[in-house]
Amino acid sequence: MRAGISLGALLAVALLLAAVGASFAFLDMPLGALFTGSAANEAADFVKRFFPPDTSVDFLAKVAWAALETLAISLLSTLLAVLLAAGLALPAAGRQGWLAGQVARFSLNLLRSVPELVWATLMVLAAGLGPFAGTLALALHTTGVLGRLFAEALENTPAAPAEALVSSGAPALATFLYGTLPLVAPQWLAYALYRWEMNIRMAAILGFVGAGGLGAQLYYSLSLFHEAEASTVILAMLMMAVVVDGVSAWLRRASA
Repeated sequence: MRAGISLGALLAVALLLAAVGASFAFLDMPLGALFTGSAANEAADFVKRFFPPDTSVDFLAKVAWAALETLAISLLSTLLAVLLAAGLALPAAGRQGWLAGQVARFSLNLLRSVPELVWATLMVLAAGLGPFAGTLALALHTTGVLGRLFAEALENTPAAPAEALVSSGAPALATFLYGTLPLVAPQWLAYALYRWEMNIRMAAILGFVGAGGLGAQLYYSLSLFHEAEASTVILAMLMMAVVVDGVSAWLRRASA
């Protein structure tokens, strides 16, 4: 048995290495060029162009405004996604019949299977350049992700409290609000906060396709070869991510 397992493991490793080697050959990637002296010098020169960051007052004001725009995009998109996901999670968890459940699950699968950048490109074409397109793009994708997570939380929730309310004659809305929601609320909140952290980063990236925020500012700076300005924007993205991670962690601890 052990010999069979060892042979299978060796075969799996051999197949993995063969797949990696075939991938390099297929993509024609000259990785050896990365370890030459000229490549190291070019990389060092490239990094030097980003220092020191641009700290002029006018540009810092632009970065601050773009950071607020990115924060607003992430907050609004996450809030919209939470509301839509909660509405779709109920039928997806089988609370409103088989047909409604299948339609809701298909909708959630469709929304989350399309990446944020693809949604952003579509929304830019539909709604024009700007933060509105970025908000819609993040809200659509996040709805699919949160809806699936919310539905799974509902499916794993004990049914006894809700059944007790139903047996006492409580209406459906009261049964959900007092028998089910208190049990899933902490988990839903944790999921929403986690997706908010991710949406902060994605809101910054979506600017590359015209969705506004720090990503748009970074794209403009890089397209004009203003590396010092780009360095400032990258540092702003890093600071925002650190702050949001800290706030989200504090909120999760407070709600636990």
